[in-house]
Amino acid sequence: MAPVSARSSRVVILGGGPGGYEAALVAAHLGARVTVVERSGIGGASVLTDCVPSKTLISTAEYMNDIGVASDLGVQLEDDHGDGAPEAVADLPGVNRRVLALAEAQSRDIRSRLDEVGVEVVTGAGTLTSPTSVRVTGDDGEARDLDADVVLVATGAAPRVMDTAVPDGERILTWQQIYDLTELPERLVVVGSGVTGAELAQAYLGLGSEVVLVSSRDRVLPGEDGDAAEVIEEVFRKRGMEVLGRSRMASVERTDDGVLVRLEDGREVTGSHALLAVGSVPQTRGIGLEEVGVELAPSGHVVVDKVSRTSVRGVYAAGDCTGVLPLASVAAMQGRIAMSHALGDAVAPLDLDVVSANVFTDPEIATVGVSEKDLAEERVDADVLTLALSRNPRAKMLGIRDGFVKLFAQKGSGAVIGGVVVAPRASELVFPVTLAVQHRLNVDQVASTFTVYPSLSGSIAEAARRLHPTD
Repeated sequence: MAPVSARSSRVVILGGGPGGYEAALVAAHLGARVTVVERSGIGGASVLTDCVPSKTLISTAEYMNDIGVASDLGVQLEDDHGDGAPEAVADLPGVNRRVLALAEAQSRDIRSRLDEVGVEVVTGAGTLTSPTSVRVTGDDGEARDLDADVVLVATGAAPRVMDTAVPDGERILTWQQIYDLTELPERLVVVGSGVTGAELAQAYLGLGSEVVLVSSRDRVLPGEDGDAAEVIEEVFRKRGMEVLGRSRMASVERTDDGVLVRLEDGREVTGSHALLAVGSVPQTRGIGLEEVGVELAPSGHVVVDKVSRTSVRGVYAAGDCTGVLPLASVAAMQGRIAMSHALGDAVAPLDLDVVSANVFTDPEIATVGVSEKDLAEERVDADVLTLALSRNPRAKMLGIRDGFVKLFAQKGSGAVIGGVVVAPRASELVFPVTLAVQHRLNVDQVASTFTVYPSLSGSIAEAARRLHPTD
């Protein structure tokens, strides 16, 4: 397909999340006339009900945990009123108000940026009536047809709902419904130990809830580095979380005063609330994709190539609706790549080997590049070095006991091809490792770069020094 002329093209984007709004900014910069169709608010679920709110909630819980760590650093909280030891208590309605206000503020900031560059935002639900036409239906039922030279589908995904565990928004909740809670759950049963389940389980534990984490796998975070997941599970248990491994949920039902979670082995777990974190489903049905010929995978995800093209000329897709990698950063990159490709700008295909990802537990897990699984399955040949953070002087000062830095170096060349950081703010610490992986720096180049002393990043340079080739 020859790219359309950017200056005369009409771009319609279904979905205002990271894949959609980032694509809109690129298309507008290249001179296209851009319309974003969004029914729930700019920023999509990522900003309004998922990533931004959940990480804000987690940050609040981290502050409460810091108060507990303070005593280890010699800081004592005094009781000025003589009524017992002071205690940090979460005001959940207040916490949730701040969470949602912050999400709304981020949405407004993105909307303002779109307005600045001339992007039209239309509120409503969009449906493809042809590869070059989108029908938008507003809340009032009024329909409007938009012509398009390029269509980008960025409709995201929604929480998976099972027939045996139906959310009611009060006691049985998805991760998008938790911000409506008016009181802290006394005993929260979290079903699912993937990223979302693990993050929110620890957040509510930190806020003061009793938490039971139901995991169908041998360990929590089964998709993460094994050593990292082991650290997180140990931290969970040490802080009082009950972790039920190899425990698959059979059903969740509401009782008179809470919830009852039945497991497939016959055990029963009771709680005041249940949080369902059992995956997500793409929002691709009923929007005309199959009718215009766009190929969907059996899972319902849109099939795309590495420049975000679908099976239909002129129709692209980005984000969680594609199932490529459920990260906001990947959605944004897919959207940017799609517009650059469609409008004839220079573009490189999506490279998942250099994607950095983060699990916002405490400590966090940040990863980039190859993994232990790649080594075990003999897809790569690499030297591996793991350095415990407990030996780092800055970590000692900060009271950090759990965590490590792990680097993967290609045998022979010494090129850094992967890394894992388990630490507070690992999402920030992984950046130098990502730079090394992206630009194929070798361990000697990393090791010879100055780091501040003392600093947590010093452990990255130290790990690289220990991987210096000796042959």
